[in-house]
Amino acid sequence: MTFSLIARDADTGMFGIGITTSSIAVGNRCPWVRAKVGAVTTQHRSDIRLGPKGLDLLERGLSAQETVDRLIAESEFPDQRQVAAIDRDGKTAFFCGPKIPSLNSGYQGKNCVSTGNVIANTDVPRAMVECYEASLDLDFVERLLAAIDAGLAAGGETQPLMSAALLVADEQDWPLVDLRVDHEPNPERKLRSLWETYKPQTEHFITQVLRPNEVKPQVRVPQPT
Repeated sequence: MTFSLIARDADTGMFGIGITTSSIAVGNRCPWVRAKVGAVTTQHRSDIRLGPKGLDLLERGLSAQETVDRLIAESEFPDQRQVAAIDRDGKTAFFCGPKIPSLNSGYQGKNCVSTGNVIANTDVPRAMVECYEASLDLDFVERLLAAIDAGLAAGGETQPLMSAALLVADEQDWPLVDLRVDHEPNPERKLRSLWETYKPQTEHFITQVLRPNEVKPQVRVPQPT
């Protein structure tokens, strides 16, 4: 019940995932990123354990394809899993279990890969990849958000979307961006709104960790009563 895009920004080395679904709290279960290592998604009957395990395999130097192959080989129920990965070189891989009962597919592009299940048609992942590849003029996060919109415009899920997430890793051990809409209609719109609010503060949150003495008090403008 999910469609997503994993990507690596060739200019900065950032890894990111844009993802949405009709079930609750997709950001808690499906997207996983690690700075300078790669990213993994685990979808359909999501096995949360595969996310951290996949990142560990990538960090050990396995390629995206080797990582996906290993995750599927060691899964108790591989026929039900949908997994994708991208490695530090931007190489990608995906697997769609043969017993996933709904329409499902995956599509690879340059420095990106998309997968989806319970989708209206099998072209949804391709639409996400094509949108991402055609949006080089946008910032990395904007490209991820645009890919979600493209997937929805191509048909999206067969059920109404209820959660969405945006997860990006850059230089630090913690995510640069970790925004989630856990359960409300049109979550892709709320996710974009959250990003617009969060974006101006991104560098501030890095500075307060690494160089707290440089942080200036924020001036809050009184709101009219």
